[in-house]
Amino acid sequence: MAKCFSFSASRDSCYRYFFTKAGLKSSTTDLGDGTVMHCWVPKTHFPAKPSLLLIHGFGANAMWQFNDFIPPLKSKFNLYVPDLLFFGDSYTNRPERTEAFQAQCIMALMDALNVKNMDLMGLSYGGFVAYSMAAQFKERVGRVVLGCAGVCLEEKDMEEGMFKVKTVDEAISILLPQSPRKGGTVKFPFGMYEFQLQNSLLNQGHIGENAELVIIKNVGHALNAERPKELYKHMKSFLIDTLPPSKQGKYTMVTKQIEMSASRERSF
Repeated sequence: MAKCFSFSASRDSCYRYFFTKAGLKSSTTDLGDGTVMHCWVPKTHFPAKPSLLLIHGFGANAMWQFNDFIPPLKSKFNLYVPDLLFFGDSYTNRPERTEAFQAQCIMALMDALNVKNMDLMGLSYGGFVAYSMAAQFKERVGRVVLGCAGVCLEEKDMEEGMFKVKTVDEAISILLPQSPRKGGTVKFPFGMYEFQLQNSLLNQGHIGENAELVIIKNVGHALNAERPKELYKHMKSFLIDTLPPSKQGKYTMVTKQIEMSASRERSF
């Protein structure tokens, strides 16, 4: 009865309906060692279609971040939408917590589903996982789209950005001010968000010569929720419009496999 009045449960039910209507089904795979991965997979896998993994960032589960992108992408790709470990219905009893381990588990899931080659789209933390997959499994990953993922973050960035306080006492004094006079205000950067733009350019150089950088103006971190149509436009130009003409049909008579370059990536 409580679920009827739960916003998140109601939204989950709606997303499940739309994912199912779009030709996907819920699948759970036991990878062993106490690791279970949940993934939305095609009801029918078409061998002639390329496979595309949509890897979510922090949030309840994958459905909440990719619902708007399933309908326009389903005709061109075999879509796989996994829940990362500790999100949705995926979990593990193992102690590893790195994006490299997440990447290994997703690839193990793809092995279990008999998916050999794939393109990737990763949002935020999912971008880190996608980048790790491309780095670890170069022979199996083709094009990669990274959305709001600072994969080239360096130690000095942490020191200069997040860790400006020198002592624990100083940090506590900021979090728990003793009087209103000590309360601080937020100072927003002026202009074109220099720090984020600089890091995006570093991302482009870090990834390689074939990387393409796209800057979407006046949007926050959740660009998939704030500008889904604009994000899809860039995804389409990179993932779909670059397909050979024979790959843009219904795929019923096509058997030739796409040649993929492991270094072609797009970063937003």
